[in-house]
Amino acid sequence: MSKQRLGEMMQTIEQAPPQPPPPQTQSQQLTVQNSAGSLSFNSNMSKEDEEMSRSALSTFRAKEEEIERKKLEVREKVQAQLGRVEEETKRLATIREELEGLSDPMRKEVSLVRKKIDTVNKELKPLGQSCQKKEKEYREALEAFNDKNREKVQLITKLMEVSLLVGESEKMRMKKLEELSKNIDSMQ
Repeated sequence: MSKQRLGEMMQTIEQAPPQPPPPQTQSQQLTVQNSAGSLSFNSNMSKEDEEMSRSALSTFRAKEEEIERKKLEVREKVQAQLGRVEEETKRLATIREELEGLSDPMRKEVSLVRKKIDTVNKELKPLGQSCQKKEKEYREALEAFNDKNREKVQLITKLMEVSLLVGESEKMRMKKLEELSKNIDSMQ
């Protein structure tokens, strides 16, 4: 039996309409009366009628449970068949591979080499990505290092300029002090 046919049987079972409840007798039905604009319900059910109704309901429920049980049994059988079909499909695929290997032994060897190449390619991809990431991090770190080195050189240059200015300023102050000292000495 084919997989498709089993699937169709499952759908048919699952889509089966529920059994309609047994028809009620007139004495079991509720009647609605309309008097002076309001609705009232009258029940004409005797204890015997109620007992019959309960009996019919329990019979209906028992049949529904039996139907559900049978549905489950059929579903389990179908699932078992599907499992066997899948196993057979796998077995046939294995047999086909073996047959192909017998027809051309080099093809099998080529296939194995291709699988190994695919495996290596899969391993290479994350390594390449890791390498690119680390190269990028290296370039960024090198750029940051070079930026700090340039900043250091600029600060050293500025310090030397300031030192020269300070030195010239000290010379000028010394000159002024000497002039002032001479002026003071000349006043005496």
